[in-house]
Amino acid sequence: MTDKSTDNLLLKPSRPVGIVGYGAYVPRYRLPASEISRIWTGGTGGVPIQEKSVPGPDEDTATMSIEAARNALARAGIDPEEIRAVWVGSESHPYAVKPTSTVVAEALGIVPFTQAGDWEFACKAGTEAMVAAMGFVGSEMAEYALAIGMDTAQGRPGDALEYTASAGGAAFLIGPAEESVAVIESTLSYVTDTPDFFRREYQKYPEHGQRFTGEPAYFKHITSAAQAYLDATDTVAEDYQYAVFHQPNTKFPGRVAAQLGFSQEQIAPGLLVPVIGNTYSGAAIIGLTAILDVAQPGDQVLMVSFGSGAGSDAFGIRVTERLLERRDLAPQTQAYIARRTEIDYATYTRMRGKLVLK
Repeated sequence: MTDKSTDNLLLKPSRPVGIVGYGAYVPRYRLPASEISRIWTGGTGGVPIQEKSVPGPDEDTATMSIEAARNALARAGIDPEEIRAVWVGSESHPYAVKPTSTVVAEALGIVPFTQAGDWEFACKAGTEAMVAAMGFVGSEMAEYALAIGMDTAQGRPGDALEYTASAGGAAFLIGPAEESVAVIESTLSYVTDTPDFFRREYQKYPEHGQRFTGEPAYFKHITSAAQAYLDATDTVAEDYQYAVFHQPNTKFPGRVAAQLGFSQEQIAPGLLVPVIGNTYSGAAIIGLTAILDVAQPGDQVLMVSFGSGAGSDAFGIRVTERLLERRDLAPQTQAYIARRTEIDYATYTRMRGKLVLK
């Protein structure tokens, strides 16, 4: 930390804002971690998760973003033409040069008078879009802005990332606090240049710094952002009913929760990585959708994302009475997790284009 007081680190919009509608999407295909282990280690040793989600041959970041956004709009119950921004955060956009956001906006009927753009910051691209949407709505430049975090992540065959790199994410329609199912009280960001994970142009698979990705990357940034947020808001772990931290694997979120004083019960509802893997840009925010599916009015939620490269966004969120009216207007996150079709490694290899014939 610098010598700045935490009092002026919070990002808080002039007009109170919140989540008017939310929605998740997870593909139905599942690859068990034991199947990856069978191929690369002969089934010896442990596995980091149970299984991961795999996008179908006709699914990509754009199509999945559309599905999640439709769920968010169903819960919000507003005319799509009222949305003045569509922002999609991902590290696996379908095109190197062509926005995902315009495809999503067109499919949802939000065009032509809207602002659109794609966001990138490794696994925190989704929360990056949320912060921008807060500013857009909070400044009264717009009534509603749509922020999405979605990925179809890939790991190099045989690499540790292959066990967890999965697909899915979430969409949040940000609007005035008085219409929200959950008010976003404030946010705080913490970033440094920490090259723990990267992929250069024309490379198919990312590189990672092995254990370096934990410390000083993941743990330093999440704990620094979270602790600064707690200090700035004069709150402690016991003031929150739920917490969700970026979940690249099963161990990291539990460890960072313990470091910050949160119990396993507080993070359990949003801990989805064991059964769907690391959805990268959607990893923290899809956990938030699962929490909103079970939270009650008045509950307080702390969400902290992490993006390699590196940085974290911390959010304080308060659930309102409107959640009870709108929660069942779209499929809940656990419904997507429950509808699963198991595949083997050969099918996964074909569906993800891992075999290149020349």
